[in-house]
Amino acid sequence: MSIPANDPKKRSWIDVDKNSDFPIQNIPFGVYSTEATGVRVCTAISDFVVDLFELAKAGLLANVGIEESAYAQPVLNSVMKSGKAGIRKLRSRLSELLDENNSDLRDDAALRELVIKKQTDVEMLLPVQVGDYTDFYSSIEHATNVGTMFRDPNNALLPNWKHIPVGYHGRSSSIIPSGVPIHRPVGQTRPDDSAPPVFGPCKLLDFELETAFVTFEGKPLGDRISTSEADDYIFGLMLFNDWSARDIQKWEYVPLGPFLAKNFASSVSPWIVTLDALEPFRVEGPKQDPPVLPYLECEGNKNIDLNLSVLIKPENSDEHTVCESNFKYMYWSMNQQLAHHTVNGCNVKCGDMMGSGTISGKEPSSYGSMLELSWKGTKPIQMPDGSERKFLQDGDTVIMRGHCQKDGVRVGFGEVSNKILPAK
Repeated sequence: MSIPANDPKKRSWIDVDKNSDFPIQNIPFGVYSTEATGVRVCTAISDFVVDLFELAKAGLLANVGIEESAYAQPVLNSVMKSGKAGIRKLRSRLSELLDENNSDLRDDAALRELVIKKQTDVEMLLPVQVGDYTDFYSSIEHATNVGTMFRDPNNALLPNWKHIPVGYHGRSSSIIPSGVPIHRPVGQTRPDDSAPPVFGPCKLLDFELETAFVTFEGKPLGDRISTSEADDYIFGLMLFNDWSARDIQKWEYVPLGPFLAKNFASSVSPWIVTLDALEPFRVEGPKQDPPVLPYLECEGNKNIDLNLSVLIKPENSDEHTVCESNFKYMYWSMNQQLAHHTVNGCNVKCGDMMGSGTISGKEPSSYGSMLELSWKGTKPIQMPDGSERKFLQDGDTVIMRGHCQKDGVRVGFGEVSNKILPAK
């Protein structure tokens, strides 16, 4: 598929560093706020946000087909109602306006003053109103590692794992944007299997390196979305940290799965990178054996070569990389996740969010959680300040970053970063 906005030869009249996550080939979407403007829908290029409401007021988005008022909303949902075709048209128009050969915005100093703002001068908000949130469990390396630790190494995967994209419904109300601190959760744990449970702060706090995709409006209740249709219902991706309280999880998990161990917070990056922008970075996924059922079969490359990293910054020390992984490792693709999610007639709404599940690779350095990196606390990670981590400590800031790179073009996500505060 040829998408003109993805042309690697395109250049902007705004100077973009070669290591920036936001070249003209990206054009992600987010929502920013300042005291002067209130909330506005925006895109990013280089170190700047571009105010779409001001562009619309100036008549520069007149032919896109999206109401001007949609760009002054606190979330992207109204803009997303235009669907895949509308967002593609909007992204194409923004690419034209930011192109080095287009003078409409470039040569209008007064309008540039209203439209272009430094990212450091604005507050980025949670970009979508999330109606429902589903988290999957789609990395075979992660599932194998967890199964090895907690069950039988020779039967690490449950019998259904290679046949269905396993998932569960999470809590959308506690999804928060980058920059918002979280408090260490409290709950029941059972540190001594021969004694009754105890109540108190979680002692085994963990991150989970994930991405999340956000959906356009789906089909009516009772209808399904096929793997071949799924791309038309996926708006874009974000970085996603699915915080986990491992000691609470161990005690409550059976028989119904994650509850208080997961619902206290999940963090997302502020920029949604469209599926169109990620199209050049498609790659083949792992071979699925045994073959999947027909409704899960896919044609073409559905995985994405997305480099991911996790860093921990202790309160009074430098950040330290603890994990480097890649989204291309995922056993189950987004298309398969969405097809499975809707195969029973479950309806998907505009703004629904689907977490990928922890993204781990084959190498220990690519494991996407502290549970795996420290192997359940038996292999502590050394930090630059001389301390060590089995799990996360109060005062730690967890930072996740991600970018794709090919043909001299880097399309990135920025970061999701949150500090851990003591339990209340």
